[in-house]
Parts: sequence; C-alpha cells; structure tokens
Amino acid sequence: MHIRQLSLRDFRSWPSLELELQPGVVLFLGRNGYGKTNIVEALGYCAHLSSHRVSSDAPLVRAGAKDARISATAVHDGRELTAHLLIRSHGSNIAQINRTRLRSPREILGVVRSVLFAPEDLALVRGEPAERRRYLDNILAILKPRLAGVRSDYDKILRQRNALLKSASGLLRRGYDSADGAGALSSLDAWDIQLSKVGAQLICARRNLVDVLQEHVIEAYTGIAPESRPAAVQYRGTVDPELSLSSDPEIIEAAMLAELGKMRDREIERGMSLIGPHRDDLELILGDQPAKGFASHGETWSFALSLRLAEFSLLKSCGPEPILILDDVFAELDKKRREKLVMVAAEAEQVFITAAVDGDLPENLAEKISARFDIDVKNTSEGRVSAIRWAEDETDDL
Repeated sequence: MHIRQLSLRDFRSWPSLELELQPGVVLFLGRNGYGKTNIVEALGYCAHLSSHRVSSDAPLVRAGAKDARISATAVHDGRELTAHLLIRSHGSNIAQINRTRLRSPREILGVVRSVLFAPEDLALVRGEPAERRRYLDNILAILKPRLAGVRSDYDKILRQRNALLKSASGLLRRGYDSADGAGALSSLDAWDIQLSKVGAQLICARRNLVDVLQEHVIEAYTGIAPESRPAAVQYRGTVDPELSLSSDPEIIEAAMLAELGKMRDREIERGMSLIGPHRDDLELILGDQPAKGFASHGETWSFALSLRLAEFSLLKSCGPEPILILDDVFAELDKKRREKLVMVAAEAEQVFITAAVDGDLPENLAEKISARFDIDVKNTSEGRVSAIRWAEDETDDL
C-alpha cells in the first residue's frame, strides 16, 4: 500500500496542503514546531481515527476554523480508494470513501493502514496500562474494523454502569430489603449482563491478538538487542485467568459476570467498575522481570521499537502492507537501532520520515529517499502557518 495523494485543509497548522506522492521514502525536514509532524499525524488519524499526540479532536482543527479536512488516496494492488474525513471541534465527524458518505467514521477503517513509531512510544513501556490497551485496540481495529464498534459499545456501557454506581450508591447499599434498593440493584444486574457480554468479546479478541503478536515481538527484539534479556508479552486480565484463557467468548462472559458478583460490594463502595477489559494490561517482560521499572533506557527504546516492528510485521502478514511512519525518532536512537529501522524501511512499500535536521538521519538512508520536502512557516493575516517546499523547487505552495 502507498499514499498517492494527501490533502489537508485547516488541519493543525496547515490552512491547506496538497501533495502528490510516490512509493519509497518520503522525507519531511523542518525545525520543531514548524508542522512536519502534523502531516504524518493526519495520515495516522486516517488509519486509526485517533491521534498519537492528543486524546480529543478539538486540537486538530486549526485555530479560527470550524472544522478540518483530511483526504488521502491509498493505492493497493492497482486499486485506488480515497478516504475523506471532516473533523469537527464540536459534534460528530463525517467520513466518506470516494463519493460515498458513510454512516459512521468507523467504516473508513482499513482504507489506510499505517504503523507509526514516535518518541511518545516510550509510554508503551513506561506509561500506564491505558497506553498498552490502546496499542492492542488500534491493531484490532485495523485487522477487524467491527471491533472498533465493540470497544465503543463497551465504553458506553461502562460509562452508564459507573454513573449508576456513583449516583445510586446510597440506594445500592440498602440491598433488596428496600424497594428502592432492589430497583437500583436490578438496574445494576442489567448493566452487569451487558458489560460482560461486550467485554468478553474484547477480552477474547485481545488475548488472541497477543498470542499471535508474541512471536513477532520476540523476533523483533532479538534482532534489535540480541545481547539483552529475552523479551515476552502476555495479557494480564482482571477476570479469573483460568477461565478467561478460553477462546470462547461465552465462557469469558460467564467468568466476568461471576467476578462482577464477587466484587459488587467493593464496587458500590468505590463507585466504579473494577472488573473488565478497561482494567486489563499488556504485560511486557524482560527475562523474568517486568520491563516497566526494570528496563534500562536502551532496553526501553528497544522494547518500544519492537512493539511497533511487531505490529508492522503482523499487519503485513494479514493484508495490505501498512505505511511505515517514523516521526522524529532517529535523533533519539543510537547507531544500531537507526540501522535496524533503515533495514525495515527499505522493505516497506512507502515510508514517511520526519526529522529536524539532516544530521539526525542515518547515512545509509540518503539513497533510499524518493521525495524530500522542506517544512517552513509563514506569518499571514491569520497568524503563523506552515508552508512546504519540495527540495528541488524554489516556491512554496502557500
């Protein structure tokens, strides 16, 4: 897969941007804050419907604009599809494939596939479980787009259940001896059933993914840091591990429902849901210790890089090869890890790379660059905006 055309309007610092692209390595060079990362962020948003930098859509819309637009034409085996996304600061986003408007933006998932490695990925190793859950769920959404809907449904049910636990805690404590208490507990029973049913689908999908991802992570880490302790990943859940290891969603559903029953008093006391995939984690292991808290700085970088390389390898084996995006990472890596990334980049059909200066780039990358764009800024009546110039041109597009 490769991107043939990319168009932005009012996305971050770009009032407008039109790029015609080819397979190979596409380099965006510019100082920090000039807008180069905004370009690859837009590509990542097309692939995942989320940004690797912010958790909400509002910052993606340029200041003073009411919405932003991304259009990306992806080519796979000679077939072209154009994904259009209208991103609103407030309200629902709108998605379109070619000229067909979609009922939900989630239907656009799969048109563009991308794997992005950025300095923020250190949080996959050092950060909270939410970072690692998001990593798994993003891969699942690409492999099986319907699972993005499952995750969305689970989040809605979870919010409703938590709202009940907080707002009706007094009634819930009264128990079945009180009519009001019995009514509140009956409502909680209904939410337990829904949470378990949808949560079991998500747990099952994540566990199956980790089982497949395991060998890709081991292979990637061994290639990057052969002298280090062996790496491994495993899914650590809040549901009874003996029962939840099953690949049958119905068995996991029953196990989760049982755990919710055991934890009911504690959940009522704390006013929050303590069991389910929203509390699970992807455990990263080096030797016989967790990587978080025990990995050196170099091992942390190696593990983060291994997770992204494993993602790239898995997606490549399960469908159209994803676009590889390397956002300002070469400056953070030592020579060995830079060379490993270049080796992977050489195998990909299309790679987008951002860097602040030429000195951040490995020497053996130069011959692989198919297009280079220099990123600058301009002061306009609307404020400072980004501008782009192809390395062989002398005029800006803005």
